[in-house]
Amino acid sequence: MRYLEHADPVITLTAGPVNAYAEVLRGLGRTVLYDYDPAFQLFYEGVVDKAQKAMRLSNKPVILHGEPVLGLEAAAASLITPDDVVLNLASGVYGKGFGYWAKRYSPHLLEIEVPYNEAIDPQAVEAMLKKHPEITIVSVCHHDTPSGTINPIDAIGALVSAHGGYLIVDAVSSFGGMKTHPQDCKADIYVTGPNKCLGAPPGLTMMGVSERAWAKMKGNEAAPRASMLSIVDWEHAWSPDKPFPFTPSVSEINGLDVALDLYLDEGPEAVWARHALTAKAMRAGVTAMGLSIWAASDSIASPTTTAVRTPEGVDEKALRQAARARYGVVFSSGRGETLGKLTRIGHMGPTAQPIYAIAALTALGGAMNAAGQKLAIGRGIDAALAVIDADA
Repeated sequence: MRYLEHADPVITLTAGPVNAYAEVLRGLGRTVLYDYDPAFQLFYEGVVDKAQKAMRLSNKPVILHGEPVLGLEAAAASLITPDDVVLNLASGVYGKGFGYWAKRYSPHLLEIEVPYNEAIDPQAVEAMLKKHPEITIVSVCHHDTPSGTINPIDAIGALVSAHGGYLIVDAVSSFGGMKTHPQDCKADIYVTGPNKCLGAPPGLTMMGVSERAWAKMKGNEAAPRASMLSIVDWEHAWSPDKPFPFTPSVSEINGLDVALDLYLDEGPEAVWARHALTAKAMRAGVTAMGLSIWAASDSIASPTTTAVRTPEGVDEKALRQAARARYGVVFSSGRGETLGKLTRIGHMGPTAQPIYAIAALTALGGAMNAAGQKLAIGRGIDAALAVIDADA
């Protein structure tokens, strides 16, 4: 049967979905409890407590039962009112995309947009806030995955806070893979999930919500209620004596419980360090091999995804197909404006280990050579090994 042709074992080094830890997959196989079973309700509270610890929040986070795009759209629908003036910061496809949701809920949309291989300059944000004191909400994507670039959200958050605005942060593919937390960047709504750097399947949203954001959403009569997009309905769902708005994703909660245990037990700093080392080795190898990184500078290149610029004359789709067919390694394409222009290699969760940088360089270099590029693969691998050895 044809689908079996695509079912051969592969190494998945994509920007998501990513490989799940084996322990998480076993966790998904736990008993599916009835959601009103007191045992499950206590268990759910415990998972929320672990998420609170991991996210370093002073209040309870919210778990929404859908992959993080649900949380991002819910944030727009719940926090933004027709009277708000929204400043959207667009340094990539996902940052730009949030602006379309914002426009749905308020006609007053301003934007700072930079080339999709650059990052937002906090000074530009400061200037825009001064020029438009009427701005009430700022939205930013921390790691714009289709570009493999990072925005300075802590500096941006400090400016927004001083301005008195509300900050919405997309940290879907950064939380758990680098030092970032909701209160570090003064986020009012901070959206992430377990399906990237925590090494779990897609299916849940984890959300940090400030007390002032709770008040604003509750005061917004248009904020979704009795809806999949509702945030306010889930405020107290962590409590065993409160009902769930609808049936939670029990198996996904089982998996999240294990993913959080792995993260906290290894130690966040150790997790961030191996993500950073894997990406650093990958970037060193790519450069030594004769290719270039998409990001305009190494300082804004993500530790969770390396985006490699596609050389002139190379068919990027054919390149990825060759990497899979020849080496059993799966990479991601670009998205939107970056489609066909770059190849993304993910370093998230279980594949944030230096050995996977070597596998990625071998497959990428071999596929490039098959496309006629004549790269120095050995030189690239040596450069990556030098980075890894220096860290040992």
